[in-house]
Amino acid sequence: MEEEGQQSLECIQANQIFPRKPPVLEQDDLQVPYAELHGEFTQYVGRAEDAIIAMSNYRLHIKFKESIVNVPLQLIESVESRDMFQLHITCKDCKVVRCQFSTLEQCQEWLKRLVAAIRPPAHLEELFAFAYHAWCVDVYTGEKEQHGQLCRPGDHVTSRFKSEVERMGFDTQNAWRVSHINSKHKLCPSYPQQLLVPAWITDKELENVAAFRSWKRIPAVVYRHQRTGAVIARCGQPEVSWWGWRNADDEHLVQSIAKACAVDSSSALKPLTHSSCSRDFSNGTDLSDTDFESSMTNSSEVESLAIQPHKLLILDARSYAAAVANRAKGGGCECPEYYPNCEVVFMSMANIHSIRKSFQALRFLCTQMPDPANWLSALENTKWLQHLSLLLKAALLVVNTVDRDHRPVLVHCSDGWDRTPQIAALGKILLDPYYRTVEGFQVLVETEWLDFGHKFADRCGHGENAEDLNERCPVFLQWLDCVHQLQRQFPCSFEFNEAFLVKLVQHTYSCLYGTFLCNSGKEREERLSQEKTCSVWSILRPANRAFRNMLYSSHSETVLHPVCHVRNLLLWTAVYLPSSLPTTPSDDSCAPYPNPEDQPLGRRSKTRSFDNLPSACEVFPNRRSSDPSLNEKWQDHRRSLELNIGTGAESDQDERPAGQNGTLVGPAGLRTGPVDRAQDESDGERGEHGERDGQRHEDRKAEGGGAKRRGGGASCVRGHDCGADGERSAGGNGGCGGSRGPAGEGQRPRRQDGRARRTGCLPE
Repeated sequence: MEEEGQQSLECIQANQIFPRKPPVLEQDDLQVPYAELHGEFTQYVGRAEDAIIAMSNYRLHIKFKESIVNVPLQLIESVESRDMFQLHITCKDCKVVRCQFSTLEQCQEWLKRLVAAIRPPAHLEELFAFAYHAWCVDVYTGEKEQHGQLCRPGDHVTSRFKSEVERMGFDTQNAWRVSHINSKHKLCPSYPQQLLVPAWITDKELENVAAFRSWKRIPAVVYRHQRTGAVIARCGQPEVSWWGWRNADDEHLVQSIAKACAVDSSSALKPLTHSSCSRDFSNGTDLSDTDFESSMTNSSEVESLAIQPHKLLILDARSYAAAVANRAKGGGCECPEYYPNCEVVFMSMANIHSIRKSFQALRFLCTQMPDPANWLSALENTKWLQHLSLLLKAALLVVNTVDRDHRPVLVHCSDGWDRTPQIAALGKILLDPYYRTVEGFQVLVETEWLDFGHKFADRCGHGENAEDLNERCPVFLQWLDCVHQLQRQFPCSFEFNEAFLVKLVQHTYSCLYGTFLCNSGKEREERLSQEKTCSVWSILRPANRAFRNMLYSSHSETVLHPVCHVRNLLLWTAVYLPSSLPTTPSDDSCAPYPNPEDQPLGRRSKTRSFDNLPSACEVFPNRRSSDPSLNEKWQDHRRSLELNIGTGAESDQDERPAGQNGTLVGPAGLRTGPVDRAQDESDGERGEHGERDGQRHEDRKAEGGGAKRRGGGASCVRGHDCGADGERSAGGNGGCGGSRGPAGEGQRPRRQDGRARRTGCLPE
């Protein structure tokens, strides 16, 4: 009865709290030009100069003569009127949409409608994600269990903390412990409720450290390298201020991270059965440095192992000047004199204000019409690729420190929720192949970005009354751009493809899903956003073949070392250039999905557009091979050459791989592409070639073995461009001369001085 009552209440909410309204049609012959999502209702439909324009409670739809644009309303950053009759729509993902109207009145009316629609909500429930989920529950009342499973993330996401601790092999008996001091977010509102800290650090010490760190964001461990035992930790800046304050508990905690790594590595070799490090210190009793040293040295096992912790690297994302300047606002950086066995490195990464300015310059450049002549220099002036390069270099420093030097790393910036997750998450992707799978990438985003409080609502501008433009910055988009750069450099190392990242960019801002709402996990729990909205992972799930990388190999490199130079980075054209306008595919719904086994193995001809990214286009056998020795043009030419030298119909048939009718077969039976010529056409042409070949054979006998002859006007049989059009050596095997025909053929022509003359390219 309770379930029925709850279900009926949800239905009441869907119909009464999010009621449908009839659209306002500016002309009687107009109708809604798209299929509406659950909970979506069209508000206005009108006719622009050369397009049909419509707006719903979720999207702006413009149907031009040759293209269709769907823009989620929350993806729009600003709307302004230009040249009196044109709407200039700027999107948060670097796109710009222009729409021309016939009259000034109509242009101003649509401007007024859009400005009101894109204003940040006064209440979170005004975002479309809540209406969408409520109507989905209403529509699929008979399939509520199935719908709930499809709208929710998988178990790997919901139980990520416990699973990650076990997967990474933390020694929770001797070196580390899980602290519940932040239960119900009572210590730090922007941190997760469970934290990994050294085993001998007490909760009382953690409270003292929280008072010394910015926004109480204490050093917490987020990753352990399974081979070296070194860890990655993250935190906020220390509040040193101009007075040069110190905190003994903070210094103890930072040093203890390095010591715990040494204990963890040694316990993997020999268990510490008598060590007192496994005691429970959560009762608030303090353990001094002397007690810690004695507890380490009293154990004969530890003495025999001679534990020497590696020097910890404190990676400060800011420049030294910026870190010192933060002391005027109560912040600062660690002083190496107070943190023994630690090294501080400053990465000189830009703050959110510089990143926002760079992104705005990039957007202005990408939307210029026509294409500017000084494109490359203008792109350099935006400094966008330079910022990506710095971020990749910081992540690579983390990788080398953890993997090569076996040293732990502590990452922080000013507050620890912008540049810190960028570096930590990127470092984890480079270090661990698990995070390069669809499942692992979801866990990574949930952990580093959502659990540790990246301010999505403020940075994306869709929070309650998020009017402050100084708080907006595409931090998460910049990180996804870096992931895309890694995809380019390591095409076989990622289970997901570029379309996966493009779709994630769109839904970071679209508010169709509730994954990226609010500024912290505490806010999402208080607003019940996870229960009242659908998860973006319901569409970006591992079973969705549309987002699967066909080149992925689980046996690719374990640790990635990318090239970080600016000259090796490319602009992410699928997101930034206007040729790929943001749209809202109709299949972004949470309706029960078809069985993945029933769907054909999909491949998109392009990934530069948001249009129908999850849909399948061509089937796999139609894929063109990237190997030049296997493409169909080369195969056609190879077959014609074999026919020309008189191999005959039967020998030509023998050359064709068996078992395929018009389809070439590569190694291990892999289909590499269809042969355009049909079997009967091939037989007919074979006879014609046979007659020509007989005549050419007579000509060749008359001319002699060393003379040139003119053939069918194609390249050599190895696919090379060997020089003069149609010239081949008498061997009949093309310009390469790499294989000999019958006796007396295929030898190089001699020059008058007796040396062989090169014809075409050398043999391989």
